Amino acid sequence: MKRFLICLSLLFSVSTFAAQEGRFVQKDNIFPRVEIVTSLGSIVIELDRSKAPITVNNFLTYVMDKSYQGSIFHRVERDVENDRDFVIQGGGYDKDLDGLHENDPIFNESGNGLKNDMYSIAMAYQDREPHSGTRQFFFNMDDNDHLNPGRDWGFAVFGNVMDGYDTLDKIMAVETGFNEKIGYDFVPKTPVVILNIKVLEQTPL
Repeated sequence: MKRFLICLSLLFSVSTFAAQEGRFVQKDNIFPRVEIVTSLGSIVIELDRSKAPITVNNFLTYVMDKSYQGSIFHRVERDVENDRDFVIQGGGYDKDLDGLHENDPIFNESGNGLKNDMYSIAMAYQDREPHSGTRQFFFNMDDNDHLNPGRDWGFAVFGNVMDGYDTLDKIMAVETGFNEKIGYDFVPKTPVVILNIKVLEQTPL
């Protein structure tokens, strides 16, 4: 029995990166950092696997599959009525505004204690179905308290921007309008493209 437990322990510690049921699992880094290189500059985000393990591993699955490369930010929305920025959303469409392949939806981890504060990254979901999130994500461009869980599920935050605030500000400033193909308002008239996205190597403490 003791030998079995030792072997089991080794099995769980052999690999830094492993695929489990089609999902990305990075076993030895609770706060991985990802660089997103866009057509307007780079953004570095730190993900929080301690609070949002399902969402982080789901996001990293698309990162490691290079599935986000060539996708766009299709929604750059300001709250005009209150004269403030709102969100930058992307990851779901290519430059032709065709939808991209989606893996299975994930459980909404919005109750993890992380808030939809400015420069946080959160998982989007569809049609008011809280557990329908797949590949689309958004950056909060203000403190969006109404996106936190309350009367409904809210949106799961899974990390924060560490660098590239100026890039997000540039994206926020692009000209937008209604796009009939996807039925969205606030679509950039000139596509903002994710050129590259990768997990950054980190030096152990």
